[in-house]
Amino acid sequence: MHSSLKRLILIILPIAAFLFSFAIGRYPISIPQLFSTLYGHYFGSVMETNLETVIFNIRLPRIFAGMLVGAALSTAGAAYQGMFKNPLVSPDILGASAGAGFGACLAIYLSQSGFVIQVSAFLFGLVAVLLAYLINVKLDYDPTLGLVLGGILITSLFSSGTGVLKYFADANDKLPAITFWLMGSLSSVDKRDLSMILIPMLIGFISLFLVRWRLNVLAFGEEEARTLGVNTKRLRLIVIIGSTLITAASVSICGMVGWVGLVIPHLGRAIAGPNYRILLPVTFMLGATYLLLVDDLVRCVGSVEAPLGILTSLIGVPFFILIFKKNVRGWK
Repeated sequence: MHSSLKRLILIILPIAAFLFSFAIGRYPISIPQLFSTLYGHYFGSVMETNLETVIFNIRLPRIFAGMLVGAALSTAGAAYQGMFKNPLVSPDILGASAGAGFGACLAIYLSQSGFVIQVSAFLFGLVAVLLAYLINVKLDYDPTLGLVLGGILITSLFSSGTGVLKYFADANDKLPAITFWLMGSLSSVDKRDLSMILIPMLIGFISLFLVRWRLNVLAFGEEEARTLGVNTKRLRLIVIIGSTLITAASVSICGMVGWVGLVIPHLGRAIAGPNYRILLPVTFMLGATYLLLVDDLVRCVGSVEAPLGILTSLIGVPFFILIFKKNVRGWK
């Protein structure tokens, strides 16, 4: 397929998914209704209709959150796969998801508000990655293997902490809330949630996109990259900070959503190739589209919404097998 046609399709896909997400669900909104309401909201009278309330307070925050989270997890997964030169790496390799999960569970266990739960999840996600990085520094070993080892240790530590909280949580109230949060969902996302994650997301995306071409150099190896003038230690730190910010921000508002950051980078690689200058933007667009469509399926699959994380796993496993089988040669 011609490269310009690929670009056009990748631009159209998220737009089509965005419009499609309004047209389905319990309260379908047609495209003419959507545009007329948007026009009336920004350029018309100040009277607020029920349709306007649904669009601006329910649908738009959820749709934007789904696209942001999908783009974030996919981009972080692609960046980590390039940094570690490993096709099986996902955004939670350094413990960001485990730390965020523990932070949210701790806040739920202490009966805190939804805002405190999100802040706690975000902060503990950052703390987890910081601890993994400090372990790597103290080990003074191979930088890549040290990070992986630190991530495994910290993930195990925070996962154990989450298990302890679940064990002592009230089985009638807090335990179901903790379990449901860990399964992942976008059902309770609102405008305040979006405003809270906007700055971390922006910083993370800009950081990763600015250094994406250097990820190509890391593929040659540590010594070769240094010979070509790349400060590998600084590059690795930038990738870790950027990926951690967008991963922790994602988990803080929607819980644990697996397989997105593992599957979509492979789909992007199959479409765009291994060049990270192109791969990262392609993965961004594909991730935003994919998670939004999965969330649409969550909203329509039954009278009660299924947890988002369960559906991404059910779809992700066969999808990953198919894509990885076709694309594994690109890693050899």
